[in-house]
Amino acid sequence: MSGLETVQWWHPFVISAIMSAMYDREQLKSLILEKSLKFGDFTLASGKKAAYYLDCRQITLDSVGAKLIGEGILELLQQNAMPQAVGGMSIGADPITAAVITVAAYQNIPLKGFMVRKQSKGHGTNQFVEGPIVAGDHVVIVEDVVTTGGSSLDAIEKAEALGVTVDGVIAIIDRLEGGREMFESKGYTLRSLFTVRDFGVL
Repeated sequence: MSGLETVQWWHPFVISAIMSAMYDREQLKSLILEKSLKFGDFTLASGKKAAYYLDCRQITLDSVGAKLIGEGILELLQQNAMPQAVGGMSIGADPITAAVITVAAYQNIPLKGFMVRKQSKGHGTNQFVEGPIVAGDHVVIVEDVVTTGGSSLDAIEKAEALGVTVDGVIAIIDRLEGGREMFESKGYTLRSLFTVRDFGVL
């Protein structure tokens, strides 16, 4: 067999190289504009009325979108001391968590994931937080869209009840409607891949 043997695209070395590629912010921005940003009359989870809505599940549950989100958030995580885990409020944060820990695995970065329930399930371990995190871990909360920050704050409180340290929050998009200021008032930082200004909304 020739020393220049053809390597199929699904070969582990090829997949690792693909997953280690630099985060393409512009490609993710284009996907959000194409699939997630909608205009009309909407009521947000915070109860606020809005003339536009960002349906990020259209990209977090898309294979290309998930890869880009995982790469982007992992890049932000690496700018500071890496946490032991990432996670957030179910169900919106679940595919984000899965994307980040999968990309981390391909880059040989140890990282755990966890999910936070709005309500305990009432059976089994009957806990709010599911996953392999333990007291003493440093974690980062992930979120799709931050408006006022109430959902992520709930996730922070439930995670901290386990004895972990929350190092901050990372969102795909910050709507710039008070969430960042609310987190800062509680001693947390919010970072995001985008703000709504990146899409010409404000």
